[in-house]
Amino acid sequence: MATSAATGSLPSYLVPPSASRRHMAHRIRASTTSVEGVMDVVSEAELREKGFMGMRKTKLVCTVGPACMDALPALARGGMGVARVNLCHGGRDWHRAAMREVRRLNEEEGFCVTLMVDTEGSQLLVADHGGAASVKAEDCSEWLFTSKKTDKARPLTMQVNFDKFSEGILVGDELLIDGGMATFEVTEKIGNDLRCKCTDPGLLLPRAKLSFWRDGKLIERNFGLPTLSAKDWADIEFGITEGIDCIALSFVKDAYDIKDLKTYLSRKSLDHIKIFAKIESLESLKNLKDIIEASDGVMVARGDLGVQVPLEQIPAIQEAIVELCRKLNKPVIVASQLLESMVEYPTPTRAEVADVSEAVRQYADAIMLSAESAIGAYPEKALSVLRAASERMESWSREENMQRLLPRHQLAIALPDRISEQICTCAVEMANNLAVDAIFVYTKHGHMASLLSRNRPNPPIFAFTDNVNSRKSMNLYWGVIPLQLQLSNSMDDNFNNTIKLMKSKGSVKTGDSVLVVADSDLNQPCGATSVYQSIQVRLVD
Repeated sequence: MATSAATGSLPSYLVPPSASRRHMAHRIRASTTSVEGVMDVVSEAELREKGFMGMRKTKLVCTVGPACMDALPALARGGMGVARVNLCHGGRDWHRAAMREVRRLNEEEGFCVTLMVDTEGSQLLVADHGGAASVKAEDCSEWLFTSKKTDKARPLTMQVNFDKFSEGILVGDELLIDGGMATFEVTEKIGNDLRCKCTDPGLLLPRAKLSFWRDGKLIERNFGLPTLSAKDWADIEFGITEGIDCIALSFVKDAYDIKDLKTYLSRKSLDHIKIFAKIESLESLKNLKDIIEASDGVMVARGDLGVQVPLEQIPAIQEAIVELCRKLNKPVIVASQLLESMVEYPTPTRAEVADVSEAVRQYADAIMLSAESAIGAYPEKALSVLRAASERMESWSREENMQRLLPRHQLAIALPDRISEQICTCAVEMANNLAVDAIFVYTKHGHMASLLSRNRPNPPIFAFTDNVNSRKSMNLYWGVIPLQLQLSNSMDDNFNNTIKLMKSKGSVKTGDSVLVVADSDLNQPCGATSVYQSIQVRLVD
């Protein structure tokens, strides 16, 4: 095994930038290199400006909506690694235009943005007041909650999307809007409708979520509806035709929901489309481990989760989910209300910045903007706050030696998989101890990159693959910069080609130390296939 002298670097916040942010954005716009064999333009500019150790590890997800449609190129330049299209809102024409713009950015401007869609799910107990904006529920005002359909807005009336919404509800029960935005007491049942008195005034938003509580506990009801509705299946087919990379599955109840969708995709030879389970209900929490094991990743949907779980429990639930996902080697996105005030205001609250920083400190793979980018007044500013806060927390954690070693938890059963797991665990320990500048991994399907990411190394992970779908899936792994490159059966050739490529972009220099992990299929002369796995530490000549 080759060895190298340890090299170190100052944290990014102590190193003067080589160019202003405006100049960096100009450099990004000016890059017209092809996707094949190169880094995406954002990572390339970040590496030139800040060096290896200054590269951001936490991935940024933006929900695409009317507020940011024209700003998608700016969001991509600002670090958006995943564009999320929520199929609950808007029509097909709008969704199609958004997805095609993301694909255009990747194909024509050198970005690597993963395209994710959200299914609507069988959303029970959603109510609407019939207006486009919020409505104030005043103290002691009387409201009717009804399932009767009408095209006109009616005063003091909320139309619920489910006929049996009042089944099992008693006079005296509490009705909470969006987890506590406003609270009502049920005063009368009129057939399937409920008359309620407002006991805690607040705002009623369009498509508000309802929950019922009795004696301080959520009233749990199972109406037996499937996780994927007929609309969801049609939406998934639509997304497939538009080249999606990931599906975020809403209101997952158990592992079977994930397995059914995976089976469907496998039959269509679409295994490269990754399934992220949205954890947003009590049912999903009860089956959490099975759901995580069955999925390709998880989204902690704190908004809907907060409707069913007492608010004070959300922080502990979030940390437990993030830790379990890391243990089981599944990427996790922390979502909902990270910078909620920036929907209306140009700066966040300090508490919101602390919330973002806490998700980064917990080593979540990604953090997500929802309404802030979809309908907010300042989508680009919100993304810049997310980026700055994550970069600062990562630098502080590294300098304060806050790296928490992952408890040894064996994932693999078969010997080759166990070897891969051990190699990656040892590789990260070596990379940290030797203070190498970067980790290079050559991988067909991204598995070795995920195992390296799981251990959260100090240096960035550059993952080289010759599979475009693997490149997109690795875009959600913490600390991984995926590149598409034609791989050979020779590790030396792969490394030399990589260094030549990155030198031409000014990304590496003589004297840099690189830890190299190989996971390339080698065709033997007899026609048999084996897996060649190794670790090397090399100095750039």
